[in-house]
Amino acid sequence: MEFRSENGLVLDERAGTPTHTHAIKMTASPHLGLAASHQKRFLVLFDFDETIINESSDDAVVRALPNQRLPDWLKNSYRDGHYNEFMQKVLTYMAEEGVSKESIQSAVEKISPSPGLLNLLEFLHSNQKHFELAVVSDANMFFIETWLQHTGVRRLFWKIFTNPASFDDTGRLILLPFHSHVCSRCPDNMCKQVIVREYLIGRQKERGGVPFQRVFYIGDGANDVCPSLALGPRDTTFPRRGFPMHVLLQSEATFKANVVPWVRGEDIVDCLKKVVEER
Repeated sequence: MEFRSENGLVLDERAGTPTHTHAIKMTASPHLGLAASHQKRFLVLFDFDETIINESSDDAVVRALPNQRLPDWLKNSYRDGHYNEFMQKVLTYMAEEGVSKESIQSAVEKISPSPGLLNLLEFLHSNQKHFELAVVSDANMFFIETWLQHTGVRRLFWKIFTNPASFDDTGRLILLPFHSHVCSRCPDNMCKQVIVREYLIGRQKERGGVPFQRVFYIGDGANDVCPSLALGPRDTTFPRRGFPMHVLLQSEATFKANVVPWVRGEDIVDCLKKVVEER
């Protein structure tokens, strides 16, 4: 299957890599080993829901239900700070209603990317010698892997940090928490700032003590504020304009990183082009 981006990038599911309509194919993957990754100057971290994709993947899969909605008793069972636990109830209910793995997979594959997102990924692919990419998301591994593989861009990402997920023998998708933490800002199952800090420390060691020159974080939600607090004054966070992350950052008095709101992926490309051209 092919998925065409807004400026002609063809994403071939069979090959699992982006190619251009007029010639150039991806000649290398980020998965080249640690030696090659040492040369990358910049790290780009992506949220998934409403950042890479244009809606919540959890909302999208609910449309696989026969009546395409959750009953009120289930919706009312949500407890603040325990969303992962709530989503497990949703997935259990879906299995009981006869929703198959294939139906869930199909619902995820149909989700549209955010505006201009594929053009942003094409730019990052074209400049892959400069950029290392990773996903930091409170969705789950099955949803994210399914969408990235189907769209043909999985190999652009060095690492995916998200909640583990797998189907059991009854056909139910089982979610597990990513980790435990003590951050009061974040839900029980995931603090993205802990993930970002540990990743930066670990990658610097793997890169022979060489840190990334700059870090870029792209997100939309309230839980994307916490990881952005780990960024320094040379780094940039890209909140989706008008979304909770953008609103909340406006009241963060001690925030160190540059803030560049985005509406389309091209807004981010414009900023990253300038960074690549700097010496």
